[in-house]
Amino acid sequence: MSRVAVGISGGVDSAVSAWLLKKAGYEVVGVHLYCWPPKSEVEKDGVSREEWIKKNGCRADEDRTSALKTALEIRIPFKELDFSEEYNDRVIKYFYDEYEAGRTPNPDVLCNSEIKFGLFLDWAIQNGFDYIATGHYAKLHVGSKLTKAVLDLRPSSTSADPLRAAFAGASAPNYISLHIPKDKHKDQTYFLWKLTQKELAHVLFPLGGLVKNEVREIAKEAGLSVADKKDSQGICFVGNVEVREFLARRLKVKPGKVLDLEGHEIGTHDGVWFYTVGERGGWTLDPRTQGIKNSRTQDGETPIYYVISKNAKRNELVVGEAVVAGWDQFEVGEINKISKTKWILGDLLVRIRHGGELILGSGMETKHGLLVTLDEEVRGIAPGQSAVFYAHDGECLGGGVIE
Repeated sequence: MSRVAVGISGGVDSAVSAWLLKKAGYEVVGVHLYCWPPKSEVEKDGVSREEWIKKNGCRADEDRTSALKTALEIRIPFKELDFSEEYNDRVIKYFYDEYEAGRTPNPDVLCNSEIKFGLFLDWAIQNGFDYIATGHYAKLHVGSKLTKAVLDLRPSSTSADPLRAAFAGASAPNYISLHIPKDKHKDQTYFLWKLTQKELAHVLFPLGGLVKNEVREIAKEAGLSVADKKDSQGICFVGNVEVREFLARRLKVKPGKVLDLEGHEIGTHDGVWFYTVGERGGWTLDPRTQGIKNSRTQDGETPIYYVISKNAKRNELVVGEAVVAGWDQFEVGEINKISKTKWILGDLLVRIRHGGELILGSGMETKHGLLVTLDEEVRGIAPGQSAVFYAHDGECLGGGVIE
């Protein structure tokens, strides 16, 4: 019997993942990852942990209680791992450093590669587990061809170990591909582009063949108390907090100039780190300036502006109207190729934000990464964010960081 450490967050997705795996015949242990706040962060404010959590709206204790209750309901062992200092050093520091440098990072991508499929996976392997599993909406295909085998861990599964059964029948069992799940609205492959074959060989995604409504129905049928619990929002592990509010804890207000494309000063802002490329508004415009006077609409209204670029050293925002806020070409670095059988440079589907549409495009390898050309202009292509690439059959080929 294969052993699986299931990351139980306290929500319905991870709870159903654990329940499905147990029903499929795995030896399941529920593992709750505690990542925020770390002791060092609480001590900086000079208050008790309880006061800090109340002040900052952190849900760590609530999530742990919910995760423990889930484990008891499913009747599986429960363990908590404290990765809070590592999370602070590897993810949160990166988050602040990137914003301060004028870029827009994606902490959820780094959280997955460094914590969930990094430290957690390492711990699981060291402690004799065959796999880890999470509640991500993603699907794995096993073998040299996409049709070789697909994980489907519905309760009717007859195999005690579907993944190993798939390996046994595959002509090239060393290749695992990542695919868009059945629930395209909940698709989380965008956050998983840093994974490699090494990690995927020890990962299960039980929800790949289900949609959200089916997951909630399974939870209700299983009598799980989290069946109707709302999905979490916000920054990974931190909780439902606005990005600007979280940034303000370490990056302070620093007034700077807002410029139009011709270099006219047309307003002021609170600091470039509070804005991202493609964002609309959030600054103060002065309608008396020449730049705005020259671009008023026919009825005399001030036009709507979007962030075109940021200069962190000069603390300046450059803004422009929607017609000039889109791009159809950008460079990507830090490339990771998940796929070992295809890298379709001339014909790609590209996603530049979680939940964003898949855009037709093409890639050309360069000395520093990939030059991507889209078939249409898109607003909000922000340096620091992830660009993730897909084949037309839904395989996630890999991704990189927009430069």
